[in-house]
Amino acid sequence: MSDSASRENSSRRSRWLWFLIAGCLLITLIGLLLTLRHAVPTGQPGSAGVPWQSPATSARAPRAPTVGRARLSHGRSTSEHAGTAQEIVAGKLVEFGRSRREILRALARLHNVAVPDEVERFFDAVEGGDWDEIKGSFDAFHRFDGVADAPGRRPGMEQLWPAILESFGVAESAHDWPAQKLLDYGEAVLGSLRPGMVYVGGTDPGRFIPTLLNETSEGERRIVLTQNALADNSYLDYINFLYADRFATLTSEDSQRAFQNYMVDAQKRLLHDQQFPEEPKQIRPGEDVKLLDGRLQVSGQIAVMAVNETLLQTLVAKNPALSFALEESFPLKSTYAEAALLGPIMELRAQSGENAFTAESVGRSLDYWRATTQQMLADPEASGSPDALKTYAKMASAQANLLLDHNYTAEAEQTYRLASEIWPGCPEAAFSLSQLLASTGRADEAYRLIDGFALKNPDQRVDVEAFRKTLPSIVSQPQPRRP
Repeated sequence: MSDSASRENSSRRSRWLWFLIAGCLLITLIGLLLTLRHAVPTGQPGSAGVPWQSPATSARAPRAPTVGRARLSHGRSTSEHAGTAQEIVAGKLVEFGRSRREILRALARLHNVAVPDEVERFFDAVEGGDWDEIKGSFDAFHRFDGVADAPGRRPGMEQLWPAILESFGVAESAHDWPAQKLLDYGEAVLGSLRPGMVYVGGTDPGRFIPTLLNETSEGERRIVLTQNALADNSYLDYINFLYADRFATLTSEDSQRAFQNYMVDAQKRLLHDQQFPEEPKQIRPGEDVKLLDGRLQVSGQIAVMAVNETLLQTLVAKNPALSFALEESFPLKSTYAEAALLGPIMELRAQSGENAFTAESVGRSLDYWRATTQQMLADPEASGSPDALKTYAKMASAQANLLLDHNYTAEAEQTYRLASEIWPGCPEAAFSLSQLLASTGRADEAYRLIDGFALKNPDQRVDVEAFRKTLPSIVSQPQPRRP
């Protein structure tokens, strides 16, 4: 991968970095309040049980396919008279930019802050539809005071930032994706939802593309959220502003409780690892937990996503009458036990009956991914789009995680392999499949797979080496599966 490509990937991954940084800072602040005088009994030894994820690669994610012209069965936009896919997407972007500017101004009035001129110019660019102007105006605002990823430094901007970031993410997806593939993907995700379902996107396209189509189409307007920003209070304020009249939202007390519970649990696991160094580590790979002068400090994406996971579970529990669908970014293992397959995504807290996790639904899922793989690779437009390939591969890998958790090991393995066919550089598929092989007595095959992946993807060598160090513990102690 070239340096310029690496920088571009890094830029895209940093979209949610501001939220993650904000969460990490709050975690650290809370950690200062938790000292060893609040000692927690040491937990039982054992693996954390979370599939290893590279923070550098897991932020981008899944999509789902339908080849051919999208019907947009969830409703047609007022801009769709234009005809071609490119014209449809362009019209939707203009419409979305206009509506989000109105929301931004309403937020500014609510919080009694002024909208900076450079933000207005950014929305001018979004409504104009020229990508170079959109990106240039966003970068100018994003890097004010010469500091990237620090929009909260300007007083009042933290309340406006979620709307700005969402608009940029939508515009970037419209630029990066072939127009028809964008429409197909949006249809695959939104078309899988039942009436009244809340949709939680995880990856960039998994959040931004459904948001674009949801907001610019006739018919039911979904509640569309992201799992990645729940640990950030400004995002909680944003979804409260958008949806408080439609469902029970999260509060600052919910957020504080989730942070505190995570810190207590992290301290418990750290003390275990210090007291029993010969036993399997309970601190997860990539989880940065330290005791400094008797005070616990935690940082990194693993920690923030653990808090996000708790907050998502809290949100679901606060809305018992609603159904939730999830497109996964990081694996949220605590949701798997009650989850079911839902098209290319998953349903949380699935009920028994037709929505239950069954052998029939597993067979349909595997058939879906076989057909999807063939369609993606046979379609020049799709196979020529790295964004589309990476998204579908990540989505397949996420469903394989769910299959594996429900003890459909053979089907999970096949789905991981299909994900790697779609995009041979998919780290989630390679790492998770290697983990599966190592835990089922095929250690040699696991090492060959990961070594081959490293040779073919030298730009991911650091992440591969970090993962490879975890394999011996998996080989020596296979991870238990849920009964």
